[in-house]
Amino acid sequence: MAMLSFERKYRVRGGTLIGGDLFDFWVGPFYVGFFGVTTIFFTVLGTALILYGAALGGTWDPWQISIAPPDLKYGLGLAPLAEGGLWQIITVCALGAFVSWALRQAEIARKLGMGMHIPLAYSVAIFAYFSLVVIRPVLLGAWGHGFPYGIISHLDWVSNVGYQYLHFHYNPAHMLAVSFFFTNVLALSLHGSLILSALNPGAGEPVKTSEHENTFFRDTIGYSIGTLGIHRLGLFLALSAAFWSAVCIIISGPFWTHGWPEWWGWWLRLPIWS
Repeated sequence: MAMLSFERKYRVRGGTLIGGDLFDFWVGPFYVGFFGVTTIFFTVLGTALILYGAALGGTWDPWQISIAPPDLKYGLGLAPLAEGGLWQIITVCALGAFVSWALRQAEIARKLGMGMHIPLAYSVAIFAYFSLVVIRPVLLGAWGHGFPYGIISHLDWVSNVGYQYLHFHYNPAHMLAVSFFFTNVLALSLHGSLILSALNPGAGEPVKTSEHENTFFRDTIGYSIGTLGIHRLGLFLALSAAFWSAVCIIISGPFWTHGWPEWWGWWLRLPIWS
């Protein structure tokens, strides 16, 4: 069934946050809106600045292109374009594009009369990025603590920050984030495999229903969360993973400056061991 055959029902006026009817229109299947325009603006400007920074860097190898943040000596001030100023402007463009997209999602949700769970969920991802390029650098007193924009350079930054705290996987918030990531993968892989098995029965067998799916999990693991519940669980696990991944980097440096294995000394000092 072609999308356009029922799309017309949802192309309703109103629900805009800014601009009224000015940008309340579609281009093909895509809703524009005021925040669609700002998303395009920030995306095009940011991409152009990345290309400009690549030209200044002397290489067009996509693996080696890197837009570095300002040197620590600039603190929280503005840096010259070639010495980190580009990184600062690109960061503003990225945040502008991400926030614009979330607000565009909110407008679409208002049009459809649905909840704000989609823009709110996306906002958690924005918060994770914001924590890396704004919150942590501000707490540490210099934009230079942000990560560079590049493939290899970004991976190097992650590795260096991890070694700076000896064993970063001893970070308790990092442990929570990884646990939520893996649990999310497990829960949704169980869900996906159940759907595939229910809709692809053996030869001569009927397609299974949700009652069969619920019964299968009740018989195998003793509990079935249900068809709606599994999606709510997946959303909770995914948002928890993103949230704690942001927390784990915010507390590394501003609130804890030693190796993370040292943090667990409290466990060895519990009176039960003496």
